[in-house]
Amino acid sequence: MQRMLSMRELKTQDLRGLTPDAVKALAAQMLEHIERQDSELARRQQLIDLKQQLIERKDRDIAWRDAKLEKVNFELARLKRWKFGAKTEAMSAEQRRLFEETLAEDEASLQAQLERLREEAAAAAAQAPAKPKTPPRRPRREALPAHLRRVEHHHEPENTNCTTPQCGAPMTRIGQDVSERLDIVPAEFFVHRHIYGKWACRCCQTLKQAPAAPEVIDGGIAASGLLAHTLISRFADHLPYYRQETINARSGVHTPRSTLAAWAGQAGAALEPLYDAHKRFVLGCRVLHGDETPVALLDPGAGKTKRAYVWAYARSHHDPTPGVVYDFCLGRGAQYPVTFLAGDERTGQRRWAGTLLTDRYSAYDTVLDVRVYPDRRAAACVAHARRKFDELAKAGSVGSSPLAEEAIRRFARIHEIEGELGSLPENERQQARQELTKPLWDKLKKWLELERRLVADGGTTAGAIDYTLNHWPALTRHLDDGAVPIDNNHLERQIKPWAMGRKAWMFVGSELAGQRAAMVMSLVQSAKLHGHDPWAYLRDVLQRLPTQLNSRIDELLPHLWKPASG
Repeated sequence: MQRMLSMRELKTQDLRGLTPDAVKALAAQMLEHIERQDSELARRQQLIDLKQQLIERKDRDIAWRDAKLEKVNFELARLKRWKFGAKTEAMSAEQRRLFEETLAEDEASLQAQLERLREEAAAAAAQAPAKPKTPPRRPRREALPAHLRRVEHHHEPENTNCTTPQCGAPMTRIGQDVSERLDIVPAEFFVHRHIYGKWACRCCQTLKQAPAAPEVIDGGIAASGLLAHTLISRFADHLPYYRQETINARSGVHTPRSTLAAWAGQAGAALEPLYDAHKRFVLGCRVLHGDETPVALLDPGAGKTKRAYVWAYARSHHDPTPGVVYDFCLGRGAQYPVTFLAGDERTGQRRWAGTLLTDRYSAYDTVLDVRVYPDRRAAACVAHARRKFDELAKAGSVGSSPLAEEAIRRFARIHEIEGELGSLPENERQQARQELTKPLWDKLKKWLELERRLVADGGTTAGAIDYTLNHWPALTRHLDDGAVPIDNNHLERQIKPWAMGRKAWMFVGSELAGQRAAMVMSLVQSAKLHGHDPWAYLRDVLQRLPTQLNSRIDELLPHLWKPASG
C-alpha cells in the first residue's frame, strides 16, 4: 500500500507512478493547505488593518493632545505673566482680593488640565542630559566718572625702614596702588539774598532803586533751582510730594506737600508756551512714532480710580534731531490722536502729514484713513509681529514651536542687517534695504503663506501668522523709505518713565495734573535725548522764561537750548 506523502515531504520524483487515489488525496491535502494559508493571510491582514487603525487613532490622539497642550501651556504662561506683571497698586483692597482669587482659580484649572494631558500622553519625552553649569560671571565694575571731584587720602607706613633683621636701611618708594570709593554729600539748601540798594537825591527828594528780578512765582520763596528740583523729583525721579516733604525736612527745611504741589502747578503753567512750541517741533517731521499707555486717574465722585491714557509721539528714530511729546487724555478712542494731529490755529500748528509708525491698534486706522488724510501713510512695528512668535515659542513647557523658532530666526536676521544700516544716510539706507533685506522679506512671506495652509484656524500659531500677513504692507513700509524705522522700540523706551511713575504715583490726581505731567515730561525726556542734565536745563529755562520774548521762545527748546552765559 502506497504511503501518503506530506506536502512538505513531496518531491518531483514522487509524482511519478502515483495512483488515482493518491492523486486525489494529494489534491485534497493541497486544497486544505491553501485554505489554511488563505485563512492565515486573512487573519494577518485583519491584524494589520487593526494595527493601522490603532496607529491612526493614536496619531490623532497625539495630535489632539499636542494642540491642547500648546493651548494650555500658552494660556498658563500668559496667566503667569499677568500674575507677576499686574499693577495691583492701582487696585482697591476688594479689587485686589477678587483679582487674586480669580487668578488662583484660573491657574489651578490650567495646571489640572496640564497634568491630565501629560498623564494621557503616549510616552514621556526623553530626558536630555543635563548641561554643565557655566561658572557665574563676575560683574565688571565700570570706572567712576572722570568729571567727579576727587578727594585724595594718602596712606603710608608709619616706619619706612626695612624690617629685615640686621638691615634697617631706609626703603625707596617704587609705586602705589590706587582704589576709589564713591561718596555723596546730600543736597544742600541755600538762600539767595537779593539786596536792592536805595539811592536818594537830597536836592530833589527822588528815590532810585534797581527793579526786582522777575521770577516764575512772584513773591514766592522758591528760586528756579528749587522749582526745577521739585519738578524733576516728581516727574523724572517719580517721588510723590509727601516723600519730597520728608526728604527736605532732613535738611531742616519745611516744605509742605501742598506748597510743593502749588509750586509745580505754577511752574507748569509757565512752561505751557514752551510745550506748545515743542509740540510744533516734534510734529514738524514727516516720520512719526505713535503709542499710548494707561495711567490711573482719581475719580473723587466715585471714590476710586478710572483709566486714562498718555499718548506719546516721537520723531523718527533715524531723525538727527530727536524729540518726544506726550498728550494726557481721558480715553483711548481715535478722537484723541485725531485731535492732537489735526493742528491748532491758535498755536500756528499745521495738520500733521507723513508716515505714522504704530502697533496695529484699531484707533490708528481712523487717524490714517486715506479717504480723509491722503497725505498720511501707515507703518507697522516689526517688533510686535516678532513678539507674536516669541510668545508662541515661550509658551510651551515641554518644547517650543519649531515654526515659531524659525520665524524668530528669520526676523533676527532682518534686525541684524537693519542694525548695521543705522548709521547710513537716509537714501543709502533705503538702497541697502532694497538690496539686503527685501529678499529676506520676500522669502519670509512665501514661507508664512505655505505654513499657514498647514495650520488649523483658530489657534495661536494661526493668529501669529495672520497678524504678520494681514499687516504686510505696513510692516514693510520701511523698505520704501529710509527714514522709517523698522520698529517702534524707540518710542516704547520713551514711555517707560510713565510706567515707572505709575508705581510711585499710583494715580494722577486730576485731568489738569495729568496735562501738567505731560508737559513737564515732554521737555524733560527730550532734554535727556539731547544729553542735557534735566535739572540744569529746567532750572535755566525757568529762570529765563519771565524775560524771554515770545518770538524767541524756540531758543529754550531742548534741541536748541544753550546754558545762559554768566
